[in-house]
Amino acid sequence: MMGNGKSNRLSGGLIIGQIALLLLFLGFIEYAVRKGIIGSLYLSEPTRVIKEIITLFAQGEIFPNLLVTLQEFLAGYLLAAAAGIGTGLFLVLVPRAEAFFGPFLSALLAVPKVTIIPLLMLWLGIGLSHKIAIVFLFCFFTIAFNTITGVKQTAENHLKVARVFEASRFQTIVKVILPSAAPTIFAGLRVSAATGLVGALFGEMIASKDGLGNLLVKATSLYDTAKAFAIITIVTVVSVLIIALIDLLEKKVFLKWKSS
Repeated sequence: MMGNGKSNRLSGGLIIGQIALLLLFLGFIEYAVRKGIIGSLYLSEPTRVIKEIITLFAQGEIFPNLLVTLQEFLAGYLLAAAAGIGTGLFLVLVPRAEAFFGPFLSALLAVPKVTIIPLLMLWLGIGLSHKIAIVFLFCFFTIAFNTITGVKQTAENHLKVARVFEASRFQTIVKVILPSAAPTIFAGLRVSAATGLVGALFGEMIASKDGLGNLLVKATSLYDTAKAFAIITIVTVVSVLIIALIDLLEKKVFLKWKSS
């Protein structure tokens, strides 16, 4: 009990310290911009950013654009997760497939995503499918390679036990391989969630009539720094919430299934 109490005090002190540092940093920016040390064209006072966030929500401007961005992200991300995990499993469980397709996958990973986006505009236009494809590209390779790494780390002893109990191929995958690879796979899902949201914004900034990326382009084109930082703050919060949701999925759902 004493150990738990000490741990709670330490974690509480850590959170207080983090909040204090954040407030100190924001206070410095507020002072620097108000005193003209930093031009308001480059940075905006945090208080103005907060007011702009409230205005965006109060006027309802943020909701339809946020919905569009989330729709693009979720479609592309879920497709990438399914394809990435499936591809990773296939390549490891079929050694000849990994030997054959592995170099091609590595070559595709090395291709800069930015160079493909203009081609995607030619192939898919500037609609929803274009943004979904961009999110897919930003997420797929991270998930696939993390799955490959995680599956390869499955302990040989666990596989031997499965063979001793005459587990089927499907049972071995579901009850041994996937639970063993889960931490690495979820690490890839977390990283790709953040990059996927950035991909959706990037696609909207290049060519779109809706979405947070388009809203950000409009704000920067009008040199509305406060609004630009307000949108960036909202995107950051959304990204943190998505990653927290993935963490919750891992802890509350997957780990329970793994233990069972």
